Amino acid sequence: MPEPVTPVTFPSTFLWGASTSAYQIEGAVREGGRTPSIWDTFSHTPGKTVGGDHGDIAVDHYRRYREDVALMAELGLDAYRFSVSWSRVQPTGRGPAVQVGLDFYRRLVDELLSHGIKPAVTLYHWDLPQHLEDAGGWPERDTAYRFAEYAQLVGEALGDRVEHWMTLNEPWCTAFLGYASGVHAPGRTDPEASLKAAHHLNLAHGLGTTALRSVLPPHNSIAVSLNSSTIRTVSQDPADLAAARKIDDLANGVFHGPMLHGAYPETLLKATEKITDWSCVKEGDLALINQPLDALGLNYYAPALVSAAGADTDGPRADGHGSSAHSPWPGADDVMFHQTPGDQTQMGWTIDPTGLHELLMRYTREAPGLPLYITENGAAYDDQPDPDGRVHDPERIAYLHGHLSAVHRAISDGADVRGYYQWSLMDNFEWSYGYEKRFGMVHVDYATLERTPKSSARWYAEAVRTGTLPAVTEG
Repeated sequence: MPEPVTPVTFPSTFLWGASTSAYQIEGAVREGGRTPSIWDTFSHTPGKTVGGDHGDIAVDHYRRYREDVALMAELGLDAYRFSVSWSRVQPTGRGPAVQVGLDFYRRLVDELLSHGIKPAVTLYHWDLPQHLEDAGGWPERDTAYRFAEYAQLVGEALGDRVEHWMTLNEPWCTAFLGYASGVHAPGRTDPEASLKAAHHLNLAHGLGTTALRSVLPPHNSIAVSLNSSTIRTVSQDPADLAAARKIDDLANGVFHGPMLHGAYPETLLKATEKITDWSCVKEGDLALINQPLDALGLNYYAPALVSAAGADTDGPRADGHGSSAHSPWPGADDVMFHQTPGDQTQMGWTIDPTGLHELLMRYTREAPGLPLYITENGAAYDDQPDPDGRVHDPERIAYLHGHLSAVHRAISDGADVRGYYQWSLMDNFEWSYGYEKRFGMVHVDYATLERTPKSSARWYAEAVRTGTLPAVTEG
């Protein structure tokens, strides 16, 4: 007789949610005085996105938010993490807020609260106002100060009703995909600029945290969402370990070093000294960045596998971050990325929940006592309706079961993980991949914009309702 399976049951206080971002879902890019962000410009530049896709309409959440909140309520979600469009609130990236822009988010928050769903606000999810990019973008120090002003405006407008706040989402992508490899907006390929951008994003986080604290009620929670990586090596050879150190510094230490510990890794500064002298780091910056946090958000999709590059290689390219002749890893051209073994999602990312467990335990050690949230985790598959209009996605159910089991295991091992936000609530504009990749637990017909919960949504709803993971065969 087989051994009985112990149910995977989460604490009763565990927060079950889903995530989205403004440019990926809102549409209405010219409503209420909104001006272009760098993603409007980038996506309308020929050759930058699959099929020339853009977010002009996206999934029209701006007009359909009540329908979308009703869907969240139907699924029983505890929380919804969304981002605010900076260009909608502050069209030039400076000056007073446009109230009609803030009013959209006020209505959204009120709708969420009326359905018992906790709103979680991310202030920046990659959509810098084009006006600020024209002035130099994130490589310019002034952008960090503009962000702090913007953070205060949004905090003043929503702070009485929103408890959970995140300053930045995945600053690694902003800095290195946007300014080094160029596969993300604004599409620049300048390694020195990317490192300056990383520092000014850190500074923006610190200044923004301080600005939020000046206007939010004391019980509110301020965090940041990092796409920290689990870095593994093909061997224990010293050269491979040194390669992993370089990538770990660029993927993780460049952000959590200043944010959590008040310093950049010395190994990072040494590895990049031929690119920049780091004179962008001014006296007092590290103290400004190293603000106390109430929580840390972690986004996880797949681990990285690296080695020292051979003499006949061109350095890191096959890293899962899009195709470019330019590397998003400044100072690491002597590192080679390898495809990790195992099944893959449609993105080509290996399915490996052990990497999530490893990441959670790392940050339990890196920041003892700091509550953790999974602010993004999910998978893209080619989900299509069957003849009856139903959308079955058993692969995603298996993916979610595996990764939520890893979260549960980390909690059992002492990690203070308070919640999980699935990426994503619904299919949407997937950046340079356009509408080709579907991450949603709700299917969107892009011709009609009809929403259809997939079988994974029903599975997740049952997990939310019971606090226990259903079997992978359900849904």
